[in-house]
Amino acid sequence: MNRKLRLGVNIDHVATIRNARGIAHPDPVRAARMAAEAGADGITAHLREDRRHISDDDIERLTDQIDLPLNFEMAATDEMLAIALRHKPHAACLVPEKREELTTEGGLDAHGGENHLRRYVDELAKAGIRVSLFIDPSESQLRSAKRLGAPVVELHTGCYAEAGADSWEGELERLVRAAALADDLGLECHAGHGLSYDNVGPVAAIPNLVELNIGHFLIGEAIFGGMDSAIKRMRALMDQARAEALGSRSA
Repeated sequence: MNRKLRLGVNIDHVATIRNARGIAHPDPVRAARMAAEAGADGITAHLREDRRHISDDDIERLTDQIDLPLNFEMAATDEMLAIALRHKPHAACLVPEKREELTTEGGLDAHGGENHLRRYVDELAKAGIRVSLFIDPSESQLRSAKRLGAPVVELHTGCYAEAGADSWEGELERLVRAAALADDLGLECHAGHGLSYDNVGPVAAIPNLVELNIGHFLIGEAIFGGMDSAIKRMRALMDQARAEALGSRSA
């Protein structure tokens, strides 16, 4: 089991608030700095085709001004590939994107899109950018990620986060099985989407997970109690769940 579970903080929705007024405040780069000071292990930002939150200038400033690894979420398009190759972030996570969606709905179809995705994975990797695929927790998606040569997968936790009392255990078990298979395949396994104080514990306890990426919830909590408090509380809950799981397995 990985003793330390990394926390990546997605700062997209600081930009959402900024863009509501079309001015410079609040600044997502300042939020990234604050996240780093609060104990985040990395920063995630999704540059969407319609630029609804993060902007090209944000990506440039994050690359230049933030010491933490930048996880650049991007659709598999030529425009986004060119931007990634220009800025060379630490990592690029290929995600599905539909203009009409409010937020990312489900994982990337790596299984059905291997032919389309292969060039993007190859070109990013050749540039020294660590490639990850944001996928649903299924065997077919994981095996396709392995065939594509992506070293990292991020499991979509949205179905787990949104599950009712009669189905959350089944969704959690899907994540457990997928993370174990990713480990068997030699893939580094991350997870994210919809995680909160209330549901992060069981996911953080999954032994094969290396990193959680959390954004919307943390930015929402920061409105009420500050970025530092929100991130430190999430970090503590993750650490507690991982420590308890480690203890139960060594007992």
